[in-house]
Amino acid sequence: MSSKGGDACGCFPSGRHYPGIAHLLKTSVRGVADEFAADMPWDEIPIAMLDVETTGRDSAVDRVVELGIVVGRGDTILRRHNWLIQPGIPMPAEAQAVHGISDEDLKDAPTFAQVAKEIADALIGTIPAAYNANFDRGFLHAECTRAKHVRRDVPALRPEVTWLDPLVWARAIQASERSRTLGDVAARLGISLTNAHRASDDAEAALKVLYALAREPGGPIVKNGMPRAYGALVAEQRRIAMAQADARRMWRS
Repeated sequence: MSSKGGDACGCFPSGRHYPGIAHLLKTSVRGVADEFAADMPWDEIPIAMLDVETTGRDSAVDRVVELGIVVGRGDTILRRHNWLIQPGIPMPAEAQAVHGISDEDLKDAPTFAQVAKEIADALIGTIPAAYNANFDRGFLHAECTRAKHVRRDVPALRPEVTWLDPLVWARAIQASERSRTLGDVAARLGISLTNAHRASDDAEAALKVLYALAREPGGPIVKNGMPRAYGALVAEQRRIAMAQADARRMWRS
């Protein structure tokens, strides 16, 4: 089956059946990177888990001060990258209190524009991922736009490509747990995170969490566990994320 097609049997390389997903794979799967076949086991594809530390929460006005990428495949870490980045604005005290990065730490750091090519090159040939992916994805895209370094050869930089998000799966698989912070989810899975809120450390822990969650049996929301086929995983994550967003909106109202 190509990245854009396949049969509709609903059976994937794991041997599991996923009713309601197979028809999505018959023609195309929204969010799948064209570089990879939709029926390929996702844990056999390099995954780039990305984490950013920033001056604040709004990617339109705040800036990245540290960016980490950890690439893995089949539960094995292949490479690690980390950049301290000069944001061009003073570090707010509340942001420094979270990640501990000061203006002094960044005084000799390059700007994002100066390392944009290095960052993009590190993401070539990988499935993008992040814990609470909308946050990191938003900052990466905003910084690349400012740096005028928008590229179609990098899946993480294409707006149509879905990022894998361990937080979506943690909310579903550990649904009975109240805390879904990366540190707490990692601890429940026996994964160590000793330097929280530093980019490459968080990225590595998040990648290990993703692989560990794939070994969990699932539950009422993820009845058969996480799908193994890349296209099925993307389709199911999108479905679960939409349901979670709807539930949060209903709770707030």
